[in-house]
Amino acid sequence: MGEPRFCRASVRANRASATPLYGRTALLPRLCTGEPLFRRASVRADRASAAPLYGRTALLPRLCTGGPTCPPLHTMDIARFLHAATERLTSASTTPRLDAELIIAHVLGWSRTRVLAERDFALNRDQLAAIDRCIDRRATGEPVAYLVGKKAFYGLDFIVDRRVLVPRPETELLVELALAAARKSSNPVQIADIGTGSGAIAVALAAHLPQAHIYAVDLSADALAVAAQNVQQYALTERITLLHGDLLAPLPGPVDLIVSNPPYTILAEVQPNVRQHEPWLALEGGPDGTAVYRRLLTQAPRYLRPGGAILFEIGSWQGEAVAELVHSAFPTASVRVERDLAGLDRVIVGKL
Repeated sequence: MGEPRFCRASVRANRASATPLYGRTALLPRLCTGEPLFRRASVRADRASAAPLYGRTALLPRLCTGGPTCPPLHTMDIARFLHAATERLTSASTTPRLDAELIIAHVLGWSRTRVLAERDFALNRDQLAAIDRCIDRRATGEPVAYLVGKKAFYGLDFIVDRRVLVPRPETELLVELALAAARKSSNPVQIADIGTGSGAIAVALAAHLPQAHIYAVDLSADALAVAAQNVQQYALTERITLLHGDLLAPLPGPVDLIVSNPPYTILAEVQPNVRQHEPWLALEGGPDGTAVYRRLLTQAPRYLRPGGAILFEIGSWQGEAVAELVHSAFPTASVRVERDLAGLDRVIVGKL
């Protein structure tokens, strides 16, 4: 049948010796057996020795892999790139398609809805390269939130990067229960968010409790810098005070509510991709995962007002152990374990 229409017959290079521009593991189709994508007709260098432009694992399309007269620039539509990117991420993510959609939306500056609606949009070379780099990073297990620089939590978008733990959906239950506890008071409440990280819990509480004041505490100065950005973007600097220090010690006095999603994992049991990319300080809970609860509850009686409440997020295996710790610190408190949507123990609520 001869050469594909867009690869002219005047091919001078020996195709058999040409090295594909994007390496042997590129996923996207080679629709033409001519010059590698983006190479101009005037290329005279020995292709066999040419270095791959985007690395061996790149996804960028090899739409033309041989003839020197192939066009100098190619594009690829979103639909085709999504298909290939999804295949690339299948072994690295439980949501490969969603990950790819979010990454494309981020690079283009679009909403995910627009990405899905404009699947025929032709991505240019620069866009393909930027998306491909993010896909490659995601394939190593790096969270999508770090790649796109934000994470949705409790209806709000938060700035996140490697300095903070990525907010998890299950933590929204902690916010929901803290809001319910705060709304039982007829007076403005003061709340301490211990281990604030990105500030997601503190900001979500302040956004829904216009009369409340929140103290957001973290041992990490880097995490507090990220939290400050999130407090500022929602104009909550007057109602959220960021405090640097260990657990409850930085608080100026007692509060009505203590809320915390402390480190509760056993680091050796954390998934490798989480351990590799997210801050250890926000993960390490000691040999049994309860070290931070124990320390915090030693301080708590001095900082929780009569009639107040203390709420912890917990690991699904920790309900009984942490409930006993709360009972020991507050013998007269009512303590209950709340389950998340998956039916797993997720939050301890202690009410004085």
